[in-house]
Amino acid sequence: MLSTRTFRPALSIARQGIASQRLFHASRAAQAIHYVKTAEEYKQVIKAQDKVIVDCYATWCGPCKAIAPILEKASEEAEFKDKVHFVKFDVDELPELSQELGIRAMPTFLFYKNGQKVDEMVGANPPMLLQNLKKLNV
Repeated sequence: MLSTRTFRPALSIARQGIASQRLFHASRAAQAIHYVKTAEEYKQVIKAQDKVIVDCYATWCGPCKAIAPILEKASEEAEFKDKVHFVKFDVDELPELSQELGIRAMPTFLFYKNGQKVDEMVGANPPMLLQNLKKLNV
C-alpha cells in the first residue's frame, strides 16, 4: 500500500498553486534519426541529402539494439548534427530493399556521399562506426 509520504511533494506543489504548470515535458524531443518506411522514401533521401548514414537493422537483433543508443547519441552531437543525415530501416519490413542493397547481416551501416555509396560496415562495432562517421563528414 502506498503511503502518503509518496504524495506529499505533489500535494505541496498543488497547494502552492503550481499544479496548473507542467513540471515535465511530455513529448519526445525532435528525432535526429529518420525512419524510412518504403524503398521510394529511402531512394529520395539518398538523392536529396549530401551525407547519409543508413542503419539496416532488425527488431529481433541483439547487436542492433546494443549499438542503437550509440548511433542516436552520435546523431545529436554537434560534429554530426545537421551535417550528416541519419536514416534507419527495418530489414524485415523492407525485404526487397534489403535484397537490392545486398544486406546479409545486421546491423549493416551504409555510408553515402552525394548519392553514391562510399563505405559499408557490418556488425556492432562502436569505435569503427564513429571512425566511419568522421570519415564521411570530412
